[in-house]
Amino acid sequence: MLRQKSGLAILALALGSTLTHAAGAKPHIVALGAVRKVPYSINGDPAAARKDETDLRVRPLVVDGKVKEWTTGDAHDITDRSFVVRRAIRLNDALPTDAGGHTGAARWIWQRGPWLLIDRLSGKVTALRLPDYDPTVSEVSWFRDYAAYCGLNSTGRQLYAVVAQIAARKPVLSKKLHEWNPIDHPSPACTPASWQREPLRIAFQPTGAQPVSFDLIGLSAVLVEDGDADNPDPTN
Repeated sequence: MLRQKSGLAILALALGSTLTHAAGAKPHIVALGAVRKVPYSINGDPAAARKDETDLRVRPLVVDGKVKEWTTGDAHDITDRSFVVRRAIRLNDALPTDAGGHTGAARWIWQRGPWLLIDRLSGKVTALRLPDYDPTVSEVSWFRDYAAYCGLNSTGRQLYAVVAQIAARKPVLSKKLHEWNPIDHPSPACTPASWQREPLRIAFQPTGAQPVSFDLIGLSAVLVEDGDADNPDPTN
């Protein structure tokens, strides 16, 4: 009898702990706010600068009512709960020799930054590290969890066609296109890559060169999203 009561007490404690945890788990609210224009100079932003651009369209990434990041450009849904968007960075461009620089006065400029992966369910924001991605030449074209773009190797002197997959350790595709002159080069380096679904194919068009395409065979998503205790209905 004593053992039975002890077992029931342990079960009650376990159930109580589970219910408390479930009651304490709050859903996260993730949203992109309204677009606004900020002063912008291509001289202050080597990252994919647009010719004759004088303002940058940015919008806040808001998680649970708080601004976590500033973003620019269109977002792309990876799954029904996660998406990617490019970060907009507000950077202090003040030199120590600038007027007031020694007092720590800031001179703020905007730049286009790296890509972010956002999980709507957990509210987690992750900066993506795309292989050979260079903000001065890389214009990402998304399809599923694949990012296609022209990139530069570590020396900055060779232009590559790259297809990266979120959460994969190595690029799905990395092919040299041609030599790259970091001082005298065409802009843009490539037009945005073009995707085809069946068969799965990606086409690159380097500026001033012949287009090149590649078939991607036998690929599946590798993005693993954190589980949720409530296990939401996937049909909703």
